[in-house]
Amino acid sequence: MKDGFVKVAACTPKLKLADCAANAQAHLAMMQEAADQGVKLVCFPELSLTGYTCGDLFFARPLLTAAQDALALLVVATEKLDIAAVVGIPVSVEGKLYNAAAVLANGQVLGIVPKTFLPNYGEFYDRRQFTPAPAENKTAWVAGHTVPFGSRLLFCCRQLPEFCFGVEICEDLWVPQPPSGNLAQAGATIIANPSASDETIGKAAYRRQLVALQSAKLLCGYLYADAGSGESSSDMVFAGHDLVAENGVILAQSELFTNSLVISEIDVDRLCHERRRQTTFLPDNQAEYQKIWFDTAWCETILTRAVQPRPFVPQDKSARADRCEEILAIQAHGLARRMEHTHCASLVIGISGGLDSCLALLVAVRAADLLGRPRTDVIAVTMPCFGTTHRTKSNAEILCKCLQVTFNEVNITDSVRAHFKDIGHSEAEHDVVYENGQARERTQVLMDIANQMNGLVVGTGDLSELALGWATYNGDHMSMYGVNASIPKTLVRHIVAHVAQRSEPALASVLQDILDTPVSPELLPAQDGDIAQRTEDIVGPYDLHDFFLYYLVRFGFGPKKIYRLAQLAFEEQFDDAVILKWLRIFCRRFFNQQFKRNCLPDGPKVGSVTLSPRGDWRMPSDAFSTAWMAELDELEE
Repeated sequence: MKDGFVKVAACTPKLKLADCAANAQAHLAMMQEAADQGVKLVCFPELSLTGYTCGDLFFARPLLTAAQDALALLVVATEKLDIAAVVGIPVSVEGKLYNAAAVLANGQVLGIVPKTFLPNYGEFYDRRQFTPAPAENKTAWVAGHTVPFGSRLLFCCRQLPEFCFGVEICEDLWVPQPPSGNLAQAGATIIANPSASDETIGKAAYRRQLVALQSAKLLCGYLYADAGSGESSSDMVFAGHDLVAENGVILAQSELFTNSLVISEIDVDRLCHERRRQTTFLPDNQAEYQKIWFDTAWCETILTRAVQPRPFVPQDKSARADRCEEILAIQAHGLARRMEHTHCASLVIGISGGLDSCLALLVAVRAADLLGRPRTDVIAVTMPCFGTTHRTKSNAEILCKCLQVTFNEVNITDSVRAHFKDIGHSEAEHDVVYENGQARERTQVLMDIANQMNGLVVGTGDLSELALGWATYNGDHMSMYGVNASIPKTLVRHIVAHVAQRSEPALASVLQDILDTPVSPELLPAQDGDIAQRTEDIVGPYDLHDFFLYYLVRFGFGPKKIYRLAQLAFEEQFDDAVILKWLRIFCRRFFNQQFKRNCLPDGPKVGSVTLSPRGDWRMPSDAFSTAWMAELDELEE
């Protein structure tokens, strides 16, 4: 449970219809297997101790008694197994029969949750045997004890209060207002759903969507345990479709027609952060919900869930292509709107032959096309100086020719030398003055050309550079509209590659060469005609920095948790010492460079992570990083 990870399981035991003793043994075997793998919460299907398809046998006293005896056996097992279990069982309370789930832990029945919505249509006839859950919580005599009974029960872990789960049963999820909505608002971060959903054509896909969407709406983890082999096949077939979801993502699922144990980890820490961040997720009716506490041993959960090394980039090729097109559309429409509002006659872009300026130019061309303006209204300016190489300068020229934009060259070498002379700086001293003098001269040139041409200077800096402060203050840091401001470097690369794959050969060729060129500001003299200054050698790999950025800003994770996730995500790419080195640098730069982000030019938000001081990220420039550095120090001990 370290770092807020709770290992959970949804499972489908192979049952014998109406044979509760045999079913109890099948439950025990799966509970033992789950506990051996560190599972803290396991969910079984609807009416799992008897079987869902017993029909009028549910009225028979022998079946109800056998179910109680089977439940008592499982209760005893939880004295030794460090696990909470949600088990389906029919329960008679005050002369009525309920389709219910028993929640077991610490050698006791913590509570009984009855099903609220009973389907009585199509192949389902729940109302023939069962009564809907009462409006208020009550008590019931179960397995020799008086226990809480009702649909408004929350089960909370003392050792990790964020680990709080509620239960709804099968049809409860499929109605317009599922009980899980109120359970989540009352504090449940995980919903367990014992279900008996029969299999029909297309239903599995719909079920996946339903579970994923509910977990997204409720900012929760969702366990869905489905009935499977052993149920009656007279009129229905059950496939045992078990699902584990978290905030809109299916973390794990079983293959259909298997009796399986599906395990993953729910990050309740992340879910609680999301709920704190989304101020429309409001607590509601908490007084009406009874909290029942249980204990579990604290442990470091072994993670089996996938941790993607590039969280900004979809893995699926089709989804990645769609993402790239959507981002290009957002960028272009944002820039086009700014062009219309300012009545500018042109767009002015500093073009270096690098990735960021390449993407900005592609966006500018799209914006001009959207407005029906000639592409010659886009003015690309290359400004060679001490570090410019033939490769990047040539690529800039070829790119502009392919895109049919206006191309200008302004060599700033003499201007920078004159400036150094004015301030008494030696050109032989390759320090920050040497580098930033060039960057600020380029920005001055662009701004003045924009004034000449009634133009708008389009910024090229990306989100990764803003996070690290890898920009010259009032140099490339400044523009009149920054189209790349919320796009991380790892995604910039994929967007340019996406355009290359869909372009005619000449444009595709130059775009590919730009993709193959090392990332560099080219502010230091070239060595034998090659780039001497490689950004990732100085500030670190963008793969790592984008990963750190995503989890620090999007989910508020501390360095310890980010480091742990990075170890998993990059275990085949970077060793632990390298990850820790660059994580320290990232945290230090992120805090120290906030002053640059607090005066950013306008730019479109394209994703869930952005650092605009007017939008998603408000941070004082003089905040201390003490707490973050303390965590990093602990990692190095």
